Amino acid sequence: MSVRTWVQISRIYRTLDAVARTSALEFRQKDGRLRRKHDLVSNKAKERSHGFDADQDAKKLYKACKRMGTDEAAIIEVLSSRTSEQRQQIKQKYKEKYGKDLGEVLKSELSGNFEKTALALLDRPNEYAARQLQKAMKGLGTDEAMLIEILCTRSNKEIVAIKEAYQRANRDEEDTVDKELADQDAKDLYDAGEGRWGTDELAFNEVLAKRSHKQLRATFQAYQILIGKDIEEAIEEETSGNLKKIYLTIVRCAQDLEGYFADLLYKAMEGLGTDEETLIHIIVTRAEVDLQGIKAKFQEKYQKSLSDMVHSDTSGDFQKLLVALLH
Repeated sequence: MSVRTWVQISRIYRTLDAVARTSALEFRQKDGRLRRKHDLVSNKAKERSHGFDADQDAKKLYKACKRMGTDEAAIIEVLSSRTSEQRQQIKQKYKEKYGKDLGEVLKSELSGNFEKTALALLDRPNEYAARQLQKAMKGLGTDEAMLIEILCTRSNKEIVAIKEAYQRANRDEEDTVDKELADQDAKDLYDAGEGRWGTDELAFNEVLAKRSHKQLRATFQAYQILIGKDIEEAIEEETSGNLKKIYLTIVRCAQDLEGYFADLLYKAMEGLGTDEETLIHIIVTRAEVDLQGIKAKFQEKYQKSLSDMVHSDTSGDFQKLLVALLH
């Protein structure tokens, strides 16, 4: 990563960190609403994993890895039908019963993309995101696409969950929209970009980092009315490089988060070759968040089933595990 790129991203981090410090009280007040939303997802997950028994699942995985040859079907059945929290219980139970780390056992028994996906499922979502961030910045060169995807698409609650790895913002997630604020933010964005010589990045950061997706959509609409130009078009003209990618990712996620991930998945499979890392990352991290919505959006945008496309673009146990997660 170039010095200039790092400086740009660092500026955003500093802005987000300042927001985090000033909005801690607001977050605690809103956390109840977030918990209620999370409970809806959790209830669906519980239905999917009816009859959960960590002891039995640990035993099933032990048998799957103990015999001559590995029982991949049993591994797929357990990992794909349990929630992230339940998989943590299985890991703990496995350690208690057999004195071995389940991740290390699977690493020794599996290989390739099937191994990567299985190990990703054993991480908590925030742990996996932190690992991906470390991997994206490790060694020569930087996977800037991965950095942008992780840093720009997470909700308030998800951001807090990975704060030990990277201090991030507490994005305001009010359900209501403040029209006056949207109008003022639209004017501020214009004054910071097209309305001046050069671009005031701090002003862009303040708006894009602090507002909820719903509030941002109102701001983008106000910008269109005020300036007669789409906010994405303005960003394309006023910024460049990775800063432009960051801003555009935030805008596109605010406008249609599920559509954004559907596009990434389609691009990972279109044409020759398949980007397995992107498939693993998105399907694993969104499995208990909005994967069903992403599937529906994928069908709507591309007139194809996401499950069918994954099935045709992958193979073996890797294919079976991804398809099981999608169902």
